[in-house]
Amino acid sequence: MTDNELLHLIKMINHIADNLDYDGGETEVALKVLEHIDRFWAPSMKLKIVEYAEVDGTGLSSISKLAITSMS
Repeated sequence: MTDNELLHLIKMINHIADNLDYDGGETEVALKVLEHIDRFWAPSMKLKIVEYAEVDGTGLSSISKLAITSMS
């Protein structure tokens, strides 16, 4: 996966978190993000975002990080 693809994944998960952050606390929203990722993302996409979060993760929102932590 290229750097551009990784940047796209980071942007997507942060947008998903923003869009689902309309009601509830961070943990509840992170679970909604995780559910979305589990349903719609390919395993290779999930693996790449988990690896990124473990190594760097600076571009991820706090909700995105929480969702990814639950994933790994």
